[in-house]
Amino acid sequence: MPKIQSVSSFMPPYSYSQEEASKLMKHLFTDHYADLERMLKVFENGEIESRQFCVPMEWFEHTHDLEERNRLYIELATSYGVLAINACLQSQEFLVQSVHPSEIDAIFFISSTGFSTPSIEARILNQLPFSDYVKRIPIWGLGCAGGASGMSRAFDYCLAYPKAKILVLCVELCSLTFQPNDYSKSNLIGASLFADGVACALVCGDDVDIQSKKPCPTFVATASKTMANSENVMGWDMKNDGLHVVFSKSIPSIIEKWLEPFVTDFLKDHQLTPDQLDYFIAHPGGKKVLSAYESALGFDSSKTEISRKILRKHGNMSSPTVLYVLESFMKLESSVGDIGLLAALGPGFSGELILLEWQ
Repeated sequence: MPKIQSVSSFMPPYSYSQEEASKLMKHLFTDHYADLERMLKVFENGEIESRQFCVPMEWFEHTHDLEERNRLYIELATSYGVLAINACLQSQEFLVQSVHPSEIDAIFFISSTGFSTPSIEARILNQLPFSDYVKRIPIWGLGCAGGASGMSRAFDYCLAYPKAKILVLCVELCSLTFQPNDYSKSNLIGASLFADGVACALVCGDDVDIQSKKPCPTFVATASKTMANSENVMGWDMKNDGLHVVFSKSIPSIIEKWLEPFVTDFLKDHQLTPDQLDYFIAHPGGKKVLSAYESALGFDSSKTEISRKILRKHGNMSSPTVLYVLESFMKLESSVGDIGLLAALGPGFSGELILLEWQ
């Protein structure tokens, strides 16, 4: 079956503590909430310690029109994408020998925080020596589920083309969407949670002979599910000044009720139960989201510790975040036959599951 042979993650240049972010929000919102001190507790209670951004802290203090935001998105998504691809293809952690860009057959580009036509991967092709014939598959609008969905679609591609080498590149610059004049609770919660991140994965078909330095996760199966009439659970509202976050307070309760049958039915189809999983590779949407995973699936906190670690260090970076978690699992001393479930949830409201076996 197709396999994941390398993963890389990229750290944007500006790193700030959660305390620094909270002080900025207090400065910006102080005249607009009667109970601001209570509201700002969300920064303390989210179990996030630091986050990385593509712009310095003072950028958030000013208004920026959509043109400026998107210009920065195109410029930085392209340059960061180049760095993440190089790190993935040249990984000394996972690959015995580096892979040249000209060997890549297709690129899935995943993002939801900016707009570009031609899409970002087309711009990246002009900066790295890819083949002129590489397939381009940009996917927009999947939000936090995008990393898992992109990996699933790469799996589908490799089933059809077993000689294919595929890159899944996730770039989210959530900071560029921040609205300093939006005093909604959703914007404040988003400001406490979201960050910037970039990750890239190399997925290869059955007939690709690339040597790995350690056992690597092989796809067993995938599943996608969308909840009917749930468009308002999470996503964006498009306004004249850009993207405004939609973030329902019901997300944790929805996960608890909706996720359990999705996961257990999927595992049952493969003669497995949740307690048989060696690894749970969960997108850490937030502290409450991880707690909802545990409650829904009967896991103790040890099953989500790596996801919590990524959340603490980086916040929720939307689509790339689950690849940061996957990278951490791939660095472990895994054994052949270990079983993992990769899971992410996003706008739609939708979920993506990937069953993996280390080979």
